Amino acid sequence: MAETGFKKWIITITVIIASLLELIDTTIVNVSLPDIQGNLGATLEDIAWVVTGYAVANVIILPMSGWLGSRFGRKNYFITSIIVFTIASFLCGNATNLNELVMFRILQGVAGGGLISTSQAILIETWPREQIGTATALFGLGAVVGPTVGPTIGGYITDHSNWRWIFYVNIPVGALAAFFAYTFVRETPKEAKGKPIDWWGIALLAVAVGSLQTILEKGESEDWFATGYITVLTITAILGLILFIWREMSIDYPIVNFSILRHRSFAVGMFTSFILGFGLYGSVFVFPVFCQNLLGFTAQQTGEILFPGGLCTIIMMPFIGKMLNKGIPAQFMATAGMFLFFVFTTMLSNSTLAMGTSNFFLPLVIRGVGMALLFVPLTTLAIADLKGPEVGQGTGLNNMMRQLGGSFGIATLTTIIHIRQGVHRQNLLTNITATNPAFVDRFNASLHSFMAKGHSLIDATRMAYGAIEGALTKQVLLLTYDDAYWISGLVMLFSIPLLYLQPFKKNNVKIPVDAH
Repeated sequence: MAETGFKKWIITITVIIASLLELIDTTIVNVSLPDIQGNLGATLEDIAWVVTGYAVANVIILPMSGWLGSRFGRKNYFITSIIVFTIASFLCGNATNLNELVMFRILQGVAGGGLISTSQAILIETWPREQIGTATALFGLGAVVGPTVGPTIGGYITDHSNWRWIFYVNIPVGALAAFFAYTFVRETPKEAKGKPIDWWGIALLAVAVGSLQTILEKGESEDWFATGYITVLTITAILGLILFIWREMSIDYPIVNFSILRHRSFAVGMFTSFILGFGLYGSVFVFPVFCQNLLGFTAQQTGEILFPGGLCTIIMMPFIGKMLNKGIPAQFMATAGMFLFFVFTTMLSNSTLAMGTSNFFLPLVIRGVGMALLFVPLTTLAIADLKGPEVGQGTGLNNMMRQLGGSFGIATLTTIIHIRQGVHRQNLLTNITATNPAFVDRFNASLHSFMAKGHSLIDATRMAYGAIEGALTKQVLLLTYDDAYWISGLVMLFSIPLLYLQPFKKNNVKIPVDAH
């Protein structure tokens, strides 16, 4: 039975806060890694496990969250996840060495995986079914804005305080969310209590999904299959996934109920959620790196650039929910969202080194509107036909696919950037020759400039070549990032036909809720 009045809104705020804790922590630590590395005396390769450990634990627990909520009661599991996440945040902030920090980040990821899907399931249960479009829109605020603002918050805290505070800030927020959840969220039956636990399924899921996520996180930095353990993990992931699916399809009480894939909307929705993750996390990954490494913006400036787009998403979300409530087909809105995302990437693929902060306002506003048009309709389409306990299972799988899509997006774009850097460098080097008047003029101008400052001919020559090399490197990076934007936009554009494999609903908002 749905809630009304004050209780409905306080539960909504609670689950949004809880999901924001998890989603912001997915990216908040990224910009602080250099500070953490220096403080803990870690290598660059080792410090990356602070991000990888969290992501691997998170994506393992997501598909299990529906089963865990069913076995222990959704409210109990939700509150436990908040408390464990908050304690893990404190322990991360207090870590004295890298091993401790990675271990506590893994614990944080395990708890965070329970927060995101359980939050969505509680929200769907709390709102009347005729207002589910609005409920999904409100949940989408955290899911879309969280990963976008995470690096900005992390950068601001690191610039103005200590990296440990990126974890400590979770403590009061987590305590407040746990109190509200305990006070206002309704108890749900422990449907799976007393039924046998599928230990083999849990083990195979952890091995398969954990191996896949590790490959995506570490593959590029380890030169993919040139590294032995990446090859082993790939074989493990494939075999583990096959065995896991076979196991879950052949027992009576699986931890992941694959029978929900019989719903065409959900089966197709898994793919569209994957594409959403690819675009959302991929663009969030590329843009700050592009701005800070190439254009020289600070983390705070980058955050300020991203803010208007995030604000547009926040403003648009309730209107998208109302449009769904009025029966406007979700496919049409998602199509508009994918097209706007393509427009955003096309505009950024024409970036130049002369661009300032104001040049990014319009593209990021377009992205913000597009993301609002994507998240709510895609989520609504995916869960439209799920009933009862299927809602918890479905939200877990759907969120896992979005996370995996993000990991695939980051891994793919990182690899593309690496490959295209070599291609563009080779192409541009053909212009650096004594027969090219433009190069000769540029070189002579630099040479004379350095000699005019009192440098010898030998030193001025070396410095002129260094200046040419610096300009070449910047141009190579610019062309490479332009390629990354273009490719991510094409992925989104070519995915539009997938939307029309999902059946149209006369009223998109009549989504069955958990009946307890």
